[in-house]
Amino acid sequence: MSKAKKTTIVIILFMLGAGLYGYKEYNRKNKDLGNVAADLNIQATDLIKKFEKDEGEANKTFMSKKVFVIGVTGPVKEVVKDEKGYYTIVVGDTTTMSSVRCAMDSVHQEGALLVRTGDKLTIQGAITGFNKDELLGSDVILNRCVIVNKTIGVR
Repeated sequence: MSKAKKTTIVIILFMLGAGLYGYKEYNRKNKDLGNVAADLNIQATDLIKKFEKDEGEANKTFMSKKVFVIGVTGPVKEVVKDEKGYYTIVVGDTTTMSSVRCAMDSVHQEGALLVRTGDKLTIQGAITGFNKDELLGSDVILNRCVIVNKTIGVR
C-alpha cells in the first residue's frame, strides 16, 4: 500500500472519530440535578451575605468545580415566568432587595406552578454567578434548579 493511501485512510479515520465525538457532545444531556446530592445546603440569606462580603472568596468557594450543586432554603419572594414560558423562583429575605434567583430546569418547570409567594422551600441548582448592585439589590444566580422540599401553607 502506498504512503498516499495510508495517509488518506488515517485522515478519513480521524475525521470519522472527530465527527462521532462532535455528534455525541452536541446531543449530550445535562445531568438532572433532582437526582444529585447537593454539595452544600445553606440559607438564602447566608449565601447572599457570603457574596456581598467577599465576592472573590465566594466565587472560589462556590464555583471552583465544573458544577457546584447547592441547596438553598428560604421564603419565596417571587415566581417569574418569562416570555418563553420558563420559570425563575426568587428566594430570600423580603426585607432586603437582594435575593437568590433560581432558573428552573426545563424538565422541572411544573414544580414552579405549585409555588406561591411566601412559601418556604429548599431548591437546588448549579450556582453560576453573582450580580452585585448596591442600589437595586444583589442576586446570586442558580441554573437548572429543582425543588427538593416545600413547606406547604407557610406564608
